[in-house]
Amino acid sequence: MKIETAEVRYAELPLISPWRTAYGEDSTIHSVIVRLEGGGHEAWGEATPFFAPTYSPESAISAYETVRRFILPRVVGEEIDLAAELLDLMSIYKGNPFAKAAVETAWWGLQSKLLGEPLWKVLGGESDEILCGADFGVQDTIDDLLPLIQGAVDAGYPRIKLKVKHGWDVEMLEAVRGAFPDPIIHVDCNSGYDLHQDKKTLRAFDRFNLAMIEQPLQHTDLIEHAELQQMIDTPVCLDESVKDPRDFALALKIGACRVINVKPGRVGGLYNAKQIHDLARNEGVEAWVGGMLESGIGAGICAALGTLPGFTYPADLFPSTKWYVEDITDHWIEQDDRCVVHLGNRTGVGFEPIPERLDRVTRKKDIISS
Repeated sequence: MKIETAEVRYAELPLISPWRTAYGEDSTIHSVIVRLEGGGHEAWGEATPFFAPTYSPESAISAYETVRRFILPRVVGEEIDLAAELLDLMSIYKGNPFAKAAVETAWWGLQSKLLGEPLWKVLGGESDEILCGADFGVQDTIDDLLPLIQGAVDAGYPRIKLKVKHGWDVEMLEAVRGAFPDPIIHVDCNSGYDLHQDKKTLRAFDRFNLAMIEQPLQHTDLIEHAELQQMIDTPVCLDESVKDPRDFALALKIGACRVINVKPGRVGGLYNAKQIHDLARNEGVEAWVGGMLESGIGAGICAALGTLPGFTYPADLFPSTKWYVEDITDHWIEQDDRCVVHLGNRTGVGFEPIPERLDRVTRKKDIISS
């Protein structure tokens, strides 16, 4: 398949309310959206590394410029029949997984349309259903948080994820477990803790019967995560530290985690995400799909990935209405009363942008033709 034309957009998607974590607050999602044309079809991809390089070294503007100036000129005009061929073309550029994922996920959308099968089937999913969990960011007070958790429990969510940071961790969890002793809960630290300075807090997490502690330590670290896993009983889940399959293989080799979170943007796209999934499944490591508050485009991509059989822990996949007054796609991510998203049999990424809505949130745009 020859890639004939490509378009990249920098978009700003305002959130209903700010999302607060250990690394700060986001009131708008800054997204890189790519359209590829080839084989008589067009398809979309998306990556959302956030406005500033707070989650990873990439920012949305750096990813946009990398896609526009380097990746697309290298890809457009090329015959690319396999995802591995696309990754090889992009491999000259070090790192930049979000930039690469924006392009690579669009390529998978083209493959889906060429094959006439939904993306989840092309990836190897066994069902179009994805079981989802509930997530809550840092709140102003514990009294604000507890009713949110009650709502998730009443709705039947199979697990609850809580963002933590210094000053919003042990005391908060004491209150939460006092009110909700039974639900499956895990915490996400977003690289906010230090193994030595915060040893007391990290050990205290064992008191709360948590399913896992997600990315407690520095965003590139593997070695100290392995040391931490030796210190505590609660499973360590890696997120930011695993940027590609090699990182995950090294993490397993040294015992840095018992659980792995997989985000297409963080690991450079769906091909790498599948490889991590396969390795986790072969090694008996629990795996689950995360997200970056994407629009319907990127959420559809994450959902398709989440249908793979090795993703056994409920996904970070949410109704569009949780984040946006108006999503940019022709239909929105929705959950049924079992907290399940159904993808159906639409080809491509399954969620196509409406041109007028996409134009309203676009701040920069470039088109490259062969």
